[in-house]
Amino acid sequence: MSDQARVDSTALRRLVFELTLLSRHYPASMLRRPGFQLDRSAYVILTRLELDAPLSLRELSDALQLDISTINRQIAAMLKQDLVERESDPDGGIARKIRASDKGLQALNDDRARSYEGIGNVVADWAEADVAQLSSLITRFNQSIEALEQNRWPRPLEEI
Repeated sequence: MSDQARVDSTALRRLVFELTLLSRHYPASMLRRPGFQLDRSAYVILTRLELDAPLSLRELSDALQLDISTINRQIAAMLKQDLVERESDPDGGIARKIRASDKGLQALNDDRARSYEGIGNVVADWAEADVAQLSSLITRFNQSIEALEQNRWPRPLEEI
C-alpha cells in the first residue's frame, strides 16, 4: 500500500480520531480519581526507573524526550517528596544517578493498583481475549513509535 493510500484510509482517520479521544480521556480520568499520590510526570519517571538502572538527569531527559531543565525541575520536586534518591554513578562517572526510592516504588504500586481498578471498570464487560487483544495492539503501536524515535522503553520481563 502506498503512503498516500495509508493517509487516505478510513481506518487511519478513525485511529487518529480515537487516539485524540484517548489522549483526552486517560489523563483526565487519572486526575478525577481520588487517592492518587503521584502526578503524571512522577508516575512516568518512576515507571521508567522501576524498569531500568539508575539514570542521570541527561539519561532521563533523553529517555523521556524532555528538556533537561524540565527533568531537573520534576526530579527536584520528587526528591523533596522522597520519591527518588540520588546515588553515585556505579561506573565512576561524575554525574549522580537517580533511582526510585522505596517510598516512590510504593506510591507507584499503589497508584498502579488504582489504575488497574479504574481501567478494569471500563473493560469489566469485555471478554478477556478482547482485553488481551487491545493490550497487544497498544504494545505494538507503542513499540512502533519507539522504533521510529529510536527510543526503546524497557518492559518488564514477566507479564505485568
